[in-house]
Amino acid sequence: MTQAILAGGCFWCTEAVFRGLDGVSAVESGYIGGRGPNPTYKEVCSGQTGHAEAIAVTFDPAVISFADLLDVHFATHDPTQLNRQGGDVGTQYRTALFPLDDAQRAEGEAAIARWNEAHPGQKAVTTIEGPATWYPAEDYHQEYWQGEGQRNPYCLAVIPPKLAKLQKGFAEKLRG
Repeated sequence: MTQAILAGGCFWCTEAVFRGLDGVSAVESGYIGGRGPNPTYKEVCSGQTGHAEAIAVTFDPAVISFADLLDVHFATHDPTQLNRQGGDVGTQYRTALFPLDDAQRAEGEAAIARWNEAHPGQKAVTTIEGPATWYPAEDYHQEYWQGEGQRNPYCLAVIPPKLAKLQKGFAEKLRG
């Protein structure tokens, strides 16, 4: 098992996407890429800490590759939006990759180039950052879509379209 750390807006929304992939054993919401230890949700949402809402995806590379995870990431959020995703605005909602080694960094660069080539006239503003310290989000943020999220109007507006993109573009990568 290995990990990938990805930021693409609200972690509730990105967590919901990656939980459905075959080969993914865990998805944890958290904070990364800012100043100060152990930030809280309130601190991160203020935009003052510089942390991004992100997810740590634990996966089996024999089942799903890091490149496939990156392709899902780019297909299910808008990598052209600087410091925002939909109505969420601020550096905490930036599109970013946090590679854990040189191989992930190179794969991240290749994924950005691949996305840019496939979308002429558009440019991904996704940054590659790190190394940085990972901080798990508070317990109530974990598995949010599976619980409270399905009653939250924001999540109901944002997550189903992401899941539809996942189903349309990556059906063969979904859990059976």
